[in-house]
Amino acid sequence: MTKLSVNINKIATLRNARGGNVPNVVEAAVAIQRFGAQGITIHPRPDERHIRYQDARDLRSVVTTEFNIEGNPQHNFIDLVLECRPEQVTLVPDAIGAITSTAGWDTVRHQSYLQEVIAVFKAQGIRTSIFVDPDVKMIEGAKATGTDRIELYTESFAHQYALGNEHAIAPYAAAAQRAVDLELGVNAGHDLSLENIRFFKQNIPGLLEVSIGHALISEALYFGLDNVVNMYLQKLK
Repeated sequence: MTKLSVNINKIATLRNARGGNVPNVVEAAVAIQRFGAQGITIHPRPDERHIRYQDARDLRSVVTTEFNIEGNPQHNFIDLVLECRPEQVTLVPDAIGAITSTAGWDTVRHQSYLQEVIAVFKAQGIRTSIFVDPDVKMIEGAKATGTDRIELYTESFAHQYALGNEHAIAPYAAAAQRAVDLELGVNAGHDLSLENIRFFKQNIPGLLEVSIGHALISEALYFGLDNVVNMYLQKLK
C-alpha cells in the first residue's frame, strides 16, 4: 500500500490568518495520525507565512508515524532539519517568496550541491528525497546525488487529468520505472486529489508515498478530516 503523508501547511495558514493558535497544528497532526495517515509533512518557508520553524520543533515530539520536512536547503533549513531529525527530508528548489512549488530540481546542473547537502543529512540517518519533474534524465541525475528517493512533481499531471487527458500519466510512469530500475524510492506530490489519486496510484510503478496538503485540507471542509483521510487510504490500497 502506498503511504499517505498529510501536509498540514494549510492548517497553519488558517491559524496565521487570525492570530492565536486556532486551529492548532500540533493537535491537527495528532488527529490526522489517529485517523490513519502514515505521515505528517510540513514545508516551512523562510518568511514562515504558514508553518513556522517552531512548529517543526513542537511537532517532532508528537509525530509518531513519519515526519517529513520539505524545503529549499538553505542554511536555516538545514539547521532546522538537523535539530528535528525527521524520518525524511525532501529537498525542493523553492524561490524565496514563491506561492507554491513550481518545478523540480535540475539534478544535473545542481548535482554537486545536492551531493553535499544530501551527505550531511544521510550522515545523521535522515532519509533524503529530491523533488523532480518527470524527466528520465533528472531521475538519473538524482541517482548520482546519493539520494534515497525522488518525489515526482505532479502538478502537470493533475492539470491535464482534470481536462480529461489520461495520457498525461505517461512521463510519470516512465520516470517512476527508471527510478525503480535505479533502486530509488518513488514518492509523489502536488495537486493530487481524491479525483485523481486512484488513477495515479494504479499507473505509477513502485509508488511508496504521496504527500497531499492543499486538496486534502480543502476536501475536508466538505467531508470532514477523518472521512477524507480514510477516503484517500481506500483509494491508495
